[in-house]
Amino acid sequence: MAVPFDDFKFNRQILNAIADAGYTEATLIQQKAIPPILNGQDVMGIAQTGTGKTAAYVLPILMKLKYAQGDDARALILAPTRELALQIEENIKSFAIYTDLRVVTLYGGLGPKTQIEIIQKGVDIIVATPGRFLDIYLAGHIHPKPLQVLVLDEADKMMDMGFMPQINRILEVVPRKRQNLLFSATMSDKVQLLSGNFLEFPTVIEVTPQATPAQTVTQNLYHVPNIKTKINLLKNLLDKSEDITKLIIFCKTRFAAEDVYKFLVRKYDENQVKVLHANKGQNTRINSINAFKNDEVKILVATDVAARGLDVSDVSHVINFDVPIVIEDYVHRIGRTGRAFNTGVAITFCNPAEEYYIEKIEKLIRQYIPLKELPTEVFVEATPYEERQEQAREIDMQKRREDPDFKGAFHEKKERAEKKKPVGHSQKLAAKYGKPKTTRGKSIRKK
Repeated sequence: MAVPFDDFKFNRQILNAIADAGYTEATLIQQKAIPPILNGQDVMGIAQTGTGKTAAYVLPILMKLKYAQGDDARALILAPTRELALQIEENIKSFAIYTDLRVVTLYGGLGPKTQIEIIQKGVDIIVATPGRFLDIYLAGHIHPKPLQVLVLDEADKMMDMGFMPQINRILEVVPRKRQNLLFSATMSDKVQLLSGNFLEFPTVIEVTPQATPAQTVTQNLYHVPNIKTKINLLKNLLDKSEDITKLIIFCKTRFAAEDVYKFLVRKYDENQVKVLHANKGQNTRINSINAFKNDEVKILVATDVAARGLDVSDVSHVINFDVPIVIEDYVHRIGRTGRAFNTGVAITFCNPAEEYYIEKIEKLIRQYIPLKELPTEVFVEATPYEERQEQAREIDMQKRREDPDFKGAFHEKKERAEKKKPVGHSQKLAAKYGKPKTTRGKSIRKK
């Protein structure tokens, strides 16, 4: 049932900002999360990306703070990546446009001097990555005593990225009496452990089953034997589909992302495509995201650094050029499309060594990804020797992970060869009489 934002207890400044942003009805996560947050309860929200969860906590926080007050922050929002932190800041600024609330975003990759200067001028809301927040706090520039609200966004990603020690340290320095909000796309064991330490009698909101992709996303899977054939399939899809108006291509490594980017630059030109990965400078990454958001480029090639925090509502397609090894990232990748009530398509290319992860992903999302036949016009390349070996090593590693006693394909081949080896006269005697014991090369078997 549609719920207008007028039904919530927001003041006129916030309602005007919501209307200016083009929103009229609350999403399901917003309908369920806003009332308990406004009431001061701890909340744990499980919702995939693209469901409007950022606004679900930002709007009630703005309502609680109302106006600028004092010099020190009263709300702290922690995010796993600088891209997500910047996206949250953008949301806050758009919804707080008719207030005098002050926000600063703290993240690594840039010198802290400018960020410290903004803090010293007075701030109401801090959005930060955990490491940079601690750096500036330990340098004595953040005074956490006035904090009233602490938010952990994308908590599962923070756990995957190893931020648990920093988060525990932050929990030691913030006031004990505060409101806590935790949002996550999945409920992993680590997130459950964190929620036990972090939340007090929380209201748990799960708008869809954990890690279920948005129902607005159509998923497809292609079995593709190697990288060159993946490139051929990518070219075919781009040539044939007029529906691809805005596309993100996800790759496993920055080297793969660069290779795909170079291919696309040759096919189109560098004004049509951007690449985004951790080896790019901060300004380059921000410029690439902005160019994609503003429709200056049609295609963004990215590693999982962009899987979170990239809020572009009109992405028509996502292509997983590589299957993610961190299986939860599949949900976040395909959550880049089908956002804000729009529909989208997610296509995954899977080589033989990646089928293992597809099975894990299907268990996670509790559904099968429909398998499609390769188009007949896609040329299937022979897999080069080095790539075959790399896939074989990966499959061996997967089997060892499932069965610690598995010795590997090489050992299996050796054992099979040993069984097939013809039995000689000496082996027959040994089998009949037992292996003779020897001393200095002479048999001691009784004559």
